[in-house]
Amino acid sequence: MPGKYMLNFDTSELPQEEDEYIILGSGIAGLYTSLAASCAGSSVTVLTKHAMMDTSTDKAQGGIAAALGDNDSPALHQEDTLVAGVGLCDSEAVVTLVSEGPDRVRELIELGAIFDCDSNGLALTREGAHSQRRILHASGDATGAEIQRVLTHHVKENEKIRVLENHYVVDLLVRENTCYGVLAYDQEAKILKVFRGKVIVLATGGLGRLFEHNTNPEIATGDGIAIAFRAGAEVMDMEFIQFHPTVLNITGAPRFLISEAVRGEGAYLRNSKGCRFMTGYHAQAELAPRDVVVRAILKEMALTGSNKVYLDLTHLDPEVIKLRFPNITKTCLDYNLDITVDCIPVAPAAHYMMGGVKTNLLGETSIRRLYACGEVACPGVHGANRLASNSLLDGLVFGGRIVNETKHILQDYRPQYREFACDRLLEPVDIDFAAVRAELEVLMGQKVGPVRSGTGLKEALDFFDYWSCLYRHEVENTGQMEVKNMLLVGELVAEAALARRESRGGHCRVDYPDTLKRWQKHIIFRR
Repeated sequence: MPGKYMLNFDTSELPQEEDEYIILGSGIAGLYTSLAASCAGSSVTVLTKHAMMDTSTDKAQGGIAAALGDNDSPALHQEDTLVAGVGLCDSEAVVTLVSEGPDRVRELIELGAIFDCDSNGLALTREGAHSQRRILHASGDATGAEIQRVLTHHVKENEKIRVLENHYVVDLLVRENTCYGVLAYDQEAKILKVFRGKVIVLATGGLGRLFEHNTNPEIATGDGIAIAFRAGAEVMDMEFIQFHPTVLNITGAPRFLISEAVRGEGAYLRNSKGCRFMTGYHAQAELAPRDVVVRAILKEMALTGSNKVYLDLTHLDPEVIKLRFPNITKTCLDYNLDITVDCIPVAPAAHYMMGGVKTNLLGETSIRRLYACGEVACPGVHGANRLASNSLLDGLVFGGRIVNETKHILQDYRPQYREFACDRLLEPVDIDFAAVRAELEVLMGQKVGPVRSGTGLKEALDFFDYWSCLYRHEVENTGQMEVKNMLLVGELVAEAALARRESRGGHCRVDYPDTLKRWQKHIIFRR
């Protein structure tokens, strides 16, 4: 079991700063929450691990879901979300998401976000498991980049918000189940700093980089979940990792997401023999829920002895495809693939974390004055399988709710200048952390990937047990800190996956293939 802190430190010996809100992360959840807090009259410090634009939001292609179409409604959006979540969605959380979502999207438009339009207004498309065309998109397949652009612009122009880049949050400062601030490492000055706040908000994103094959940026190493768990916060649904069905699979090329919107516009999935196969697996064929499509692809790969399947757009209008998916078109051309005449080789890869730090509908964690929103948080809205394009909406809705909830804290709060120090002396260690990380990434893909077994999961836990010795040692740089966090979070994922003896949504056990009513419940861990 890890100690409470990752480094030797004493806050009385460190530079200290204070603000009303300390927000960790600069994606859609962190930036929107920052803007909402500033609009409520508060001052904000945003700490981000690398550059401000280095986020999963910036990489998001497909779009953002909201019931804005003439034939759509929050009730229909709710129904689709619940079906995709396979019995584990919190119904109140889903109602909150779909009912408040349209206003949050309108807010983005008022801020200057430019979504694609047609003669009828917003050009809404459809993605897997959606019953209606409700996905807004920007510049064809660069929706996240447009949202990141708009929010970044407004945050930079806001005098109440200070953004500190290259500040790696090492640990939360918690005493008697109350969070007083964070310990952070300034990667430019190479010093530890203390940031005290009245409200601390985790918006650090996901953990896709635990897996060798993933769609996530380098920052997504599960740090927020790790620091929250070390501090004593509850984490929930850690076994539910979403693997995206269609990620570019070319030898020597980095994994690149091929948006679900491609299938939404009519692309077919074909196996290595050229046969379309999804019609034999689900009534919605290529637009089935993501977990269904992933398992179908893996089965076809096994049956044909191939490590990939193919996305076929060749029957669609070439000019429409180029206009709708300019980023995908250009990236594939870099690898000599013309998607208007060539099929795209794809395979599943780790994409999104449905679980995370457990919160209520106001973003509160089990630690006082610590809140969480976005992919790091788990209010129960995604259940066992996230509905496509609900992720960006999640960050907006629950980030805004945190600010509404915390106004009273700012009014009633009286600063308490408590000092913190590491609870035990950590000793240096001579270990090749890069090699440990590489082994971890391969192990997670092989033993804790989209298809799991009790035997494989136990082997994964043996690996984590072996390296638990590192918890007794200090680390020297942020790369080593990431490895410690990845080991902790990977163990939580494997442990939850071993405990859940059924298959449901993003969690598939070959030794427990059925979905069981008695497992319609959540697994919650607390240090």
